[in-house]
Amino acid sequence: MKYLGAAAILLAVALGETAPPIHFRIQPFDFQLESCETPRRHAPETMAGGVALFDYNNDGFLDIFFANGADIDSLRKTSPKYSNRLFENDGTAHFKDVTAKAGLAGTGYDNGVALGDYDNDGLEDLFVGGVHGRHLYHNEGGAFRDVTAKAGLLDSSLWSVGGAWADVNNDGLLDLFVVNYLAWDPKTEPSCEASPGKLEYCHPKFYKPSSNQLFLNNGDGTFRDVSQESGIRAHPGKGMGVAAADFDGDGLVDFFVPNDKRNNSLFHNKGNGRFEEIAFQAGVALGEDGKFISGMGVDARDLDNDGSPDILFVALDKETFPFFRNIGKGEFSDATRSSGLARLTLPMAGYSPVIADFDNDGWKDVFVTRGHVQALGKDAAQPNTVFRNWKGSFQAFADGPAARHRGSAVGDLNRDGRPDVVTTALGAPAELWINDSPGDAHWLEFQLVGTRSNRDGIGARIMVAAGGTVQYNHVSFAAGYASASAGPTHFGLGAAASAAMVEIRWPSGVVQKLQDVPAGRVIRVTEPHQ
Repeated sequence: MKYLGAAAILLAVALGETAPPIHFRIQPFDFQLESCETPRRHAPETMAGGVALFDYNNDGFLDIFFANGADIDSLRKTSPKYSNRLFENDGTAHFKDVTAKAGLAGTGYDNGVALGDYDNDGLEDLFVGGVHGRHLYHNEGGAFRDVTAKAGLLDSSLWSVGGAWADVNNDGLLDLFVVNYLAWDPKTEPSCEASPGKLEYCHPKFYKPSSNQLFLNNGDGTFRDVSQESGIRAHPGKGMGVAAADFDGDGLVDFFVPNDKRNNSLFHNKGNGRFEEIAFQAGVALGEDGKFISGMGVDARDLDNDGSPDILFVALDKETFPFFRNIGKGEFSDATRSSGLARLTLPMAGYSPVIADFDNDGWKDVFVTRGHVQALGKDAAQPNTVFRNWKGSFQAFADGPAARHRGSAVGDLNRDGRPDVVTTALGAPAELWINDSPGDAHWLEFQLVGTRSNRDGIGARIMVAAGGTVQYNHVSFAAGYASASAGPTHFGLGAAASAAMVEIRWPSGVVQKLQDVPAGRVIRVTEPHQ
């Protein structure tokens, strides 16, 4: 079925176009997020919903993993309806359930997922964070083995909403940054009323913060907790996502964490395993009005084509979706108002933003899942929204079924060169947003294979010059809320049928150049030994 909102039509007319420049065919998917929502309104019940896109069996097609909830009292998957699910793609965006074969059903109240090949064996592994439990699943060629205890990652004291794999010390091994939400204890959980006799989810101020964590990869399948010595633990928050990028161009990956009703965190990588928190100095701790907002999911990509990754995260209604433009040397300016996002997003409640060039015009767009944290009220269920990037300013269009949407992941599911999206929603079917945007704009995707760097090439910076324009992107699989997207790195080329120049700066420091690269294909690039 198709959904096309009036906003999409108005946008097309405003731009002098006869059809919407971005369009999706939306179809329900055979998975329903089960969070065990009860009238008691336990905090985890409204926060489930991570999703991941990755090629689990290396057949060239992106598969889908859904993290799912559990019985809220026991935090155990007491029914098959709580099973995590893995769906295998046949290459045409048709899927079959291979959860049992893969061994990924899970056991606890799972929340989010992070993807990365931590042992450089050419197979993507999964870290699944959850409520008072977490799991590391090692990919052994189509089936997964739980290696959490062996890896040294067991922890039942925290509520993790996922994380990011990144090589923080550029030693060729992926390390793990874990995002932890608030401190939740069912024995002492507060009770809050929306109206007499009707309970609603409590404000985050009623819960204590938690510290995020950093685990260094030892190279032997185990990890070392360096949260204290790295400086990460000293800055507790209520993290709802993480963006991993080299924000100041010094060759080291940094982490931005939006916090729920607290100032955001920007962990600047100083090298030698040390981080400093610089959100206020960088201008990203708070929005223009200086107020705390409900920071939710986040993505960081170069939205204005100036070579530096920008930050966009989402929040609830009356708070806007902040857009911090990177102005160089790790400093940012708040462009929420000037880009048009303040006006567009003021009435919206968002959860998971992902950034991709959906119309392949050379400017990255933003897809946001929408739905309120609260269960009651006429605006709890909302349609998802696409924000088209029109040369640095945004216009909103497209919609779909209203639901309490949560996670999202982006990637080309049917290999037609147009990025698609998968979303989740509480107590409702997941949605496939198949991109069938009109036009014949060209595209390129890059699948990097590190030799001196990590195998995934996470942290690599890619520059593409085509048709007189220059674009930048970087390899990172962490994006949105509790979700991950591990497809090839995508570039829209507009009318250009080839890229005149491609430059890849690998995390190892190696710089690789390609010339006259034809469009319309996935280019597999192996890091040279030099």
